[in-house]
Amino acid sequence: MGRTVLPFSQVLEQEIQEWRKFRRGLRKEDQQFLDRLFERARLHVQAGVYASRPWPFETILISILIEHEKALVELKEKLKTFGERNHFIPSSHSSPTGGEGDHC
Repeated sequence: MGRTVLPFSQVLEQEIQEWRKFRRGLRKEDQQFLDRLFERARLHVQAGVYASRPWPFETILISILIEHEKALVELKEKLKTFGERNHFIPSSHSSPTGGEGDHC
């Protein structure tokens, strides 16, 4: 008989609980940021179910990174729109990787 697999939402909650001591060691203002990171991971519980990775924390971190990437893209678009409205032309810096769109 196989072992029971916990729903990813429960796995996520267990992981959050395992980070309690670390959280307590943080300054108050940093505790709220850690909480927000885990909130970002909760947005991708369904993807975590599908992923079914042996180390769930990988899925949690990728979920957080996805949300950060979305925020970065949104901020870059807002900066671009702001610059266009104010006739601001950012200098053309190339990224260390040489990729386009990596600069503001």
